[in-house]
Amino acid sequence: MTSTPPGGLPPERARLVSALRELRSGTGLSLAALAAKTTFSKSSWERYLNGKTLPPGQAVRELCRLAGEPENRCVALWELAEAEWSGRGAPARTDPPAAGEAEAGRPGGGGGAVLAVIASVCALAAGGLSVVLVLLVGQSADSGPGPPSSAVPSPRCRAAGCEGRSPMQMKCGTDPRTLASHRTAGGAHLELRYSARCGAGWARMWSTRIGDRLELNPAGGGPAHSARIGDGVAAQSYVYTPMTEARPGTTIQACFSPVAGDGRECFDARV
Repeated sequence: MTSTPPGGLPPERARLVSALRELRSGTGLSLAALAAKTTFSKSSWERYLNGKTLPPGQAVRELCRLAGEPENRCVALWELAEAEWSGRGAPARTDPPAAGEAEAGRPGGGGGAVLAVIASVCALAAGGLSVVLVLLVGQSADSGPGPPSSAVPSPRCRAAGCEGRSPMQMKCGTDPRTLASHRTAGGAHLELRYSARCGAGWARMWSTRIGDRLELNPAGGGPAHSARIGDGVAAQSYVYTPMTEARPGTTIQACFSPVAGDGRECFDARV
């Protein structure tokens, strides 16, 4: 039986909602503009993005296209949420969760995909139907060939221009590399990520608790960038710090501060 996370949504739906919100944020579109560019209404998108209703697969595909993210990864997330919603059975969880990094979430150094090498594989079995899904967000650059270069959106910043900005919104999470991974004493998963196309690095976390905090310390002692788990949906998803410029040969560091006060844990990696 599927448990309900603190955010009030079942786990797979929470991850899907988080991924959809991140994708929508990446488009920069309002709900009205989103409705104008898709076959779904403003009120429908409001329900989908707030987890009130499970979106149809077509809505997920259209949002992925607008955000410039690989469609198959978005559909993989939707398949898991739909199976949970319909009662066909929840897939066996593997670490990590799937969220949108392309990076979507997609994405990521995991990628989380997100949404290690973090491509994670989940199997869904329902009445003879087996769906093997490579989850999101983000396959690592080391995990194998990614989508054709023509399908990868151009980054929106470079080097110092990425400082303090979101890796997802700036399209830096579409082809990242995982520099280092760390699992905390409390079970949270952390990664340091790097995009050669953007010349920037960031950190991400998942399997966290509300109140947990991740801090990215740039090379050269610049200002730190941090991210905090603010709600149950975030705790079920990938959460990223803002980026910092990362040149080859420099070292970046991530430090995790758990809400339970179990002690600060830091790790670093050389670009």
